[in-house]
Amino acid sequence: MFHILRLRPLDLFILSLQLKQITSQSIIMKRALLEILYTALLAIVLFFVLNSMVQNFRINGTSMMPNLENGQYVLVNKAAYWFGHEPERGDIIVLHAPETDEKLDRIKLIIGLPGDTVHVNDDGTVIINGIPVDEPYITPKTGGTTGTWTVPEGKYFVLGDNRSVSYDSRSWLFLPREDIIGKAWFIIWDLNDIGRVPNYDLELESSV
Repeated sequence: MFHILRLRPLDLFILSLQLKQITSQSIIMKRALLEILYTALLAIVLFFVLNSMVQNFRINGTSMMPNLENGQYVLVNKAAYWFGHEPERGDIIVLHAPETDEKLDRIKLIIGLPGDTVHVNDDGTVIINGIPVDEPYITPKTGGTTGTWTVPEGKYFVLGDNRSVSYDSRSWLFLPREDIIGKAWFIIWDLNDIGRVPNYDLELESSV
């Protein structure tokens, strides 16, 4: 036997309010979930964008002393050579090492550009296209492997500042453009050394 439920106007009003409250809460929850999803998606996109433009790099070894020291962390600007910007003499770069047993990325100084003839003396000083390069950041002068090299198109000649110990283009010759990861930009560790990486303007002056 069926009973007909009779609701008073007040009951209907209360039920209507409860339904509106449930609907309102549902909308709020959906909006909150959408905001969380949008925030997460934005964070993921920003992570990949930043990761494609900037990375950190730990310096292993003493090949860039006295300017950069073992154990320091630097930020690398991977976008420095986008949009037609080419590496310049004096840039400190992080690069994919050529095929060696270690297979490590390295940090070096660009000395020779495509087409340059580079001569390294036994005291570590450099002559490019017959013009001595002023490198006041190297003290004291250090030597290592000597010789003369002509840089092919699309490649670069790189050296470490501590030339007596640096494993660089004097050993494995020329660096292909595509193996340059980016320009060393900012020292972020340790705390005593925080600051810009000392990239230098090494434009050659005419010997005439």
